[in-house]
Amino acid sequence: MRELSLHILDIAQNSVAAGAKHIAIEVNENEAGFFVFRVSDDGCGMDAQMLRQVRDPFVTSRKTRKVGLGIPFMDMVTQQCGGRLDIASAPGKGTELAAYFAADNIDRPPLGDLADSIAVLLAGAPQIELYFKYSCAGGSFIFTTQEVRDILGDACDFANSEIYAWLSQYLGQQLAKLQGRL
Repeated sequence: MRELSLHILDIAQNSVAAGAKHIAIEVNENEAGFFVFRVSDDGCGMDAQMLRQVRDPFVTSRKTRKVGLGIPFMDMVTQQCGGRLDIASAPGKGTELAAYFAADNIDRPPLGDLADSIAVLLAGAPQIELYFKYSCAGGSFIFTTQEVRDILGDACDFANSEIYAWLSQYLGQQLAKLQGRL
C-alpha cells in the first residue's frame, strides 16, 4: 500500500473482524518528532503467543489465506522511516497498534485520503462506534459517530450513499482546513 490511510483502513478492518464495537483512530502529524497513527479497539484481542508472532507474514488468524502482510509490512515501513511499530493486546481486552515514523523522513509514505478511508470503514461497518482524532500544526479535530447518531437518530446509516458522501466531504474539509489547504 502506498498511502498510510490505506494501512489505517486495513488495521481498522482487522478490528471489525475481531468483533470490535468501539474503534479509536488517532493521527498526529508531529508527536515529539514523529508522525504517529494509533488504532485501538475493544475486539477479541490476541493472546501472548499470537502477539509475539503477529509480525511474521506467515502467521495469520485468517482462514481464507495462509499469509498476513498488513502488520509485517507496516513494521518494516516504520523501521525504514526511523520509527517503530508498537502493539499491545490481550484476550477479551482488545488491541492497540501505534505506528511511529520520523516526521521528517523523506521515505515516509504520504497520508493519502484519510477522509475517504474513514468513510469506507463506516460504510462497511456502520454499526461500530468510531472516535477519530487528527492533529497537526494547524490544530486538531475530533469526530465521533455518536455525534452523528445523536443528530440523525434512526436515520443514521453510514452505508447510505448520501451519508457516505456527506461524511467523506465533511471529513475532507475539516482535514484540509487544519492542513492549510483551504
